[in-house]
Amino acid sequence: MTITSADTAEETAAHVSAQVADPWVTIVWNDPVNLMSYVAYVFESYFGHPPERARRLMLQVHQEGRAVVSTGPRERMEVDVQAMHGFGLWATMQRADAPGAAGGGA
Repeated sequence: MTITSADTAEETAAHVSAQVADPWVTIVWNDPVNLMSYVAYVFESYFGHPPERARRLMLQVHQEGRAVVSTGPRERMEVDVQAMHGFGLWATMQRADAPGAAGGGA
């Protein structure tokens, strides 16, 4: 069997399509430790969210207990979760289509 560039391109397109069709999310959870201003600062500095969006996400974390702060391929969400842990925030990741994953994505 000979692998052609068309086969490789088709496999790459299928992989990219699967990533887009099946995104993951990073969820930041409320905690009793971090100041709200610090959480908003993290959302601005790490994710590059504008101040008003960072504030809205921070308030969602505070009032609803969690907020989706980023969306993308699994590998990127793993990096984002580890970064949030590095900032001292409680974060997890899950498939975007999982129950409870909705809520203010980035």
